Amino acid sequence: MEYIKSKVRDVIDFPKKGIVFKDLTTVFKDPRALHIIGWDLSQLYRDKGVTKVVGIESRGFIGGSILAFELGAGFVPARKPGKLPADTVSCSYDKEYGKDTIEIHRDAITPDDIVVIHDDVLATGGTMAAVYELVKSMNPKKIYVNFIIELGGLNGRSVLPADAEVTSLITY
Repeated sequence: MEYIKSKVRDVIDFPKKGIVFKDLTTVFKDPRALHIIGWDLSQLYRDKGVTKVVGIESRGFIGGSILAFELGAGFVPARKPGKLPADTVSCSYDKEYGKDTIEIHRDAITPDDIVVIHDDVLATGGTMAAVYELVKSMNPKKIYVNFIIELGGLNGRSVLPADAEVTSLITY
C-alpha cells in the first residue's frame, strides 16, 4: 500500500478552503498502481460469492468496475437523479452543504445477490449510507462495503449502519 499512498495527490483547499482533497486520479493513471488496487480489492472478496458490485458516481465506477471484472460479477452504477434510463429507486441524504439524492435501477439487485458497494473515498459517509439503504431495501443475501481510502479523522464509519461490513485498503 505504500506504493499506492505515494501516488495519491493532496489537493489543498479543494473543493473549499481548509480541505485537503485526496485525489486518486494520479493513482488511476499509473498502470502498476491500478493493477495493485484491482488485485488487492479482489482478494478481499474472492471467496465471498459476490454477484454484483455497486459503484458510486463517479470515481467509484473505476474501482467498482475493476472489482466486478476481477470477481466475475455484474456492475451496478449508483448515480445522481436523472442519469439512469429505466425505473429507479432513490434515497435522499444530508451533505455538508445541503441535501443530495442517489439512485439505482429498481431491477439491479435481487434477493439472490451478494453485493459489494464500492466508492473511492470514505469521508463523512453520507453517500455510502444512502446507497447501503437502497441496496438493503432490495433484500440481497449479503452486503459488503468497500473503499480504497478512508479518512479516519472524519469518522465516516459512524454514520454507516452497524451491520455494514466495511473494509478500506488505506486509512489516513
